[in-house]
Amino acid sequence: MAKGMILAAGQGTRVRPLTKDLPKPMVPILGKPVMEYLIEHLARHGITQIMVNVAYHYQRIEEYFGDGSRWGVEIGYAYEGVRDHGDILPRPFGSAGGMRRIQDFGGFFDETTLVLCGDALIDLDITAALAEHQAKGALASVVALDVPMQDVQSYGVVMADDDGRIQSFQEKPKPADAKSTLASTGIYIFEPEVLQHVPTGKVYDIGSELFPQLVEQQLPFYVQNRPFHWIDIGRVSDYWSVLQRVLKGEVADMKMPGREVKPDVWVGLNTSIDWDQVKIEGPVYIGSSVRVEPGATITGPAWIGHGCVVRSGARITRSILFEYTRIAADMHFSEMIVSRHYCVDRHGDTLYRGDDSAQLRWGDARA
Repeated sequence: MAKGMILAAGQGTRVRPLTKDLPKPMVPILGKPVMEYLIEHLARHGITQIMVNVAYHYQRIEEYFGDGSRWGVEIGYAYEGVRDHGDILPRPFGSAGGMRRIQDFGGFFDETTLVLCGDALIDLDITAALAEHQAKGALASVVALDVPMQDVQSYGVVMADDDGRIQSFQEKPKPADAKSTLASTGIYIFEPEVLQHVPTGKVYDIGSELFPQLVEQQLPFYVQNRPFHWIDIGRVSDYWSVLQRVLKGEVADMKMPGREVKPDVWVGLNTSIDWDQVKIEGPVYIGSSVRVEPGATITGPAWIGHGCVVRSGARITRSILFEYTRIAADMHFSEMIVSRHYCVDRHGDTLYRGDDSAQLRWGDARA
């Protein structure tokens, strides 16, 4: 079988403020961290030994996932940081550098390894991908996906011959310059020998440093182009659109929690809602201990986290409320992500609570 490696040490700067106090793999989708879906998916395909490299907010990841036994897997962690004047500061070693450190420490990567980024949802047929990798005698494989030409500038693009052998890479090319529309998804399959090409003790990246080296040395390095869903939460706007898709039921293996009390409306335990006095149009999930006051309107796709309060006359349209958020009376939040401290519109523009120029009023529902 194969082992797993989840890359989870990055800072997630492009998804701020969602990652201000949360590492990117812990950003919730339907109330579950993105990385939990990945671990469930690895387990479904028989990958049960998984190393995770961590740095920023590492405690949040380690406390939630622990040793992995809840998912029937074993999880190990490799913290990446430096000592600076007596303090320990997080400092990622790069995707390849982090794997090399793990290898130098205890030799974990002693068989074929599937490498995933901890912040994307996938439904890849892992078993088939591993079989193709082995059938071709590949040292390394990159799983890629065809993207529309106008989107190539968001990705690393792969050029390969008819057999799938990789010839070159372009990092985020302009559409006019792109030699291919095959985008690397950040899903890799490695044989242990690959890591011998990574220098020890250095920050080193898989995509921009290791891969060009494999091409240059003409090693058996292949691309796989197979159809699957790959949903990357690169930016806040992506997060908003991902949640809209998931709430509409467009993504496989993502079930709504709670109980469906009427078509497309799911609720958790012990909610306080007078259904005759509110307007709720699905798909909507309302978490446990949420109060929706008479006269409020919720238009889906919407997710209302546990412990929220929606005051009378408030309107929530195609938005996400993180847990314990209170929406003030008569306020209209449309196409937004709202937490106790900030709200972000779908384009990534952020307002912080208490900002005097803000027309919107919201707060903390815990007391």
